[in-house]
Amino acid sequence: MKISGIFEKKKALWSFEVFPPKPTADMSGVRQTLKELADLSPDYVSVTCGAGGTGNRRTAEIASVIKELGIEPLAHLTCINSSAADVERSLGELTAAGVTNILALRGDRVPGAEESKDFRHASDLAAFITERGDYDLCGACYPECHPESASPEEDIENLKKKIDAGVTHLNTQLFYDNEDFYRFSERLDKAGITVPVQAGIMPLVKKSHVDKTIGLSGAKLPGKISRMIARFY
Repeated sequence: MKISGIFEKKKALWSFEVFPPKPTADMSGVRQTLKELADLSPDYVSVTCGAGGTGNRRTAEIASVIKELGIEPLAHLTCINSSAADVERSLGELTAAGVTNILALRGDRVPGAEESKDFRHASDLAAFITERGDYDLCGACYPECHPESASPEEDIENLKKKIDAGVTHLNTQLFYDNEDFYRFSERLDKAGITVPVQAGIMPLVKKSHVDKTIGLSGAKLPGKISRMIARFY
């Protein structure tokens, strides 16, 4: 089922995100984790891919397991280091695994890696996928603005390009200040963007995770949360 169709039936969706293990790792632990997540009846489970798009085959493999468990998979697909032929191949693997829902991402830049000549932005990837099948496309958005956007206004214009390219709903980068999300929602309203937006949440369960999570995401940590962490950890 298309995730956009689930949004038509429910106002608020909830889901999990899982990461593929290394190519040489055993899948038994992943299968057990997915079974436990399926018991919680999420609306869908998303599956990331490796840096620079590596690990796409594992993404398809895990998506297939999610499908077997009766949950809809959302597969991440990046393009920053991929040619059009690479993306065609990945789409074929995902389609063979029964995937119709794809999160179209540019992906993070990898130092020293050659960047794609076919795709500069996630909107380019979304348009490419839209032309090649009946996929349901999700896009990423950033309540605190994409780090490469010159302004909130430019950030919104880039989101419009994704939607024009075929994106039907958005998932936010994680954030810890609700005010950022509220202001972002207001910018979407003013711009006439009405597609569903799902908030991304990453619980901070260990102090050792805090710096890594903030460093990777670029999200800011409000003073109130920083003080709570200092007090209890």
